[in-house]
Amino acid sequence: MSSAFDAATIRARSEVAISVALEVGREAARFRRGSNPGTLAVENKGLQDFVTIADRRAEQAIRDGLILRFPDDTFMGEESGGGSGEGGTWVVDPIDGTTNYIRGFRHWGVSIAFVAGGTVEIGVVYDAAQDQVFHAIRGGGALKDGLPVHAAATVDPARALVILGHSRKTSFDDHLALLRRLHERGMDYRRTGAAAIDLVRVAEGAADLYYERHLNAWDMLAGALIAKEAGAAVAMPDVDRLLVQGGPVIAHAPGLAGEFAFILDIAGL
Repeated sequence: MSSAFDAATIRARSEVAISVALEVGREAARFRRGSNPGTLAVENKGLQDFVTIADRRAEQAIRDGLILRFPDDTFMGEESGGGSGEGGTWVVDPIDGTTNYIRGFRHWGVSIAFVAGGTVEIGVVYDAAQDQVFHAIRGGGALKDGLPVHAAATVDPARALVILGHSRKTSFDDHLALLRRLHERGMDYRRTGAAAIDLVRVAEGAADLYYERHLNAWDMLAGALIAKEAGAAVAMPDVDRLLVQGGPVIAHAPGLAGEFAFILDIAGL
């Protein structure tokens, strides 16, 4: 299904989303610097799944910044919920990597995607570690603070750096088996705990693979578009399915497609 939004309309939304992500991300960073974990009002949504007052404040600020400007759009946020609409929908994770945020590990970010007609049209990710914004409009390439970024040209698995996510909704034994297979091919490995940031690491060529068996839509849609527009090979289920039930995502340097083909089979992609 094609989008009903023209290029100028998409560009206007992208500009607002970039501004909102930067403002909200910097405010969340300032709030964290001035706080300690005991004052973040941490609530437990599940095992190793947390939400803080900063998450809720950030999501409300993002909603206000986007919907005030584009009142006919719908909004789906990790903390406040919501669903997709017949027009365009903003899909938002206000702080992706909340556990990192709580502990003062700066591998977290703000993720904002705009979806229309079953297609991700805009992806914006504020990267707290670099204090920079990655963004992409479908078909327009990927940028970091306005400068193009590109997936790595790696072809030798012994030189590859991979990032794997893991959800407690999926098998840890399967995760270990996958890690072992990549390790045996000579690849180095990281697990950093923020999918949106991990995906933009693939986009900028800092990593050669990001894979996770199950994510929610707000964790992955913005980063996946940015990685794809940077030239990475990206595979995930269709967007309408992801909005309802989440699913897997893989993004990797194109020169290593043969090395990672087995992951597509594992993920059913």
